[in-house]
Amino acid sequence: MSWNSYIDNCIGHTGTHADKACIIGLDGSIWTTSEHQQNFALSADEAKIIGKAMSSNDFSTFQMNGVKINGIKYQFLRGEDNLALFKKKDHGAISMQKSKTAIVIAHCKEGGQQGDVNKGVGVIAEYLESLGM
Repeated sequence: MSWNSYIDNCIGHTGTHADKACIIGLDGSIWTTSEHQQNFALSADEAKIIGKAMSSNDFSTFQMNGVKINGIKYQFLRGEDNLALFKKKDHGAISMQKSKTAIVIAHCKEGGQQGDVNKGVGVIAEYLESLGM
């Protein structure tokens, strides 16, 4: 199964507001690959930190340190249940939502509507949930 096709679906559900997306496992494994032009490439360490925080619903790491993606530190805005939101001035925003086994992550371009990006990651996360994933 190619997880890369979900990148197109996620970005498509955001209108023109997201420019990158990826899916990782709750264990921090990276599911999408750099073969896709719009893959939001995370390092293994970044994915593990995100996976640990999202799987435990413990946002304290995010609250203290924000989240680093591609070496850029985004400030934590808020988190609730299965959703976490981040922002970095002049670099855009990050929306991530988890399903039973995965985390869908998308990057909102600077000046874009993060609410639309939230919807995009939500559609994919809910679809994965419907598959038992």
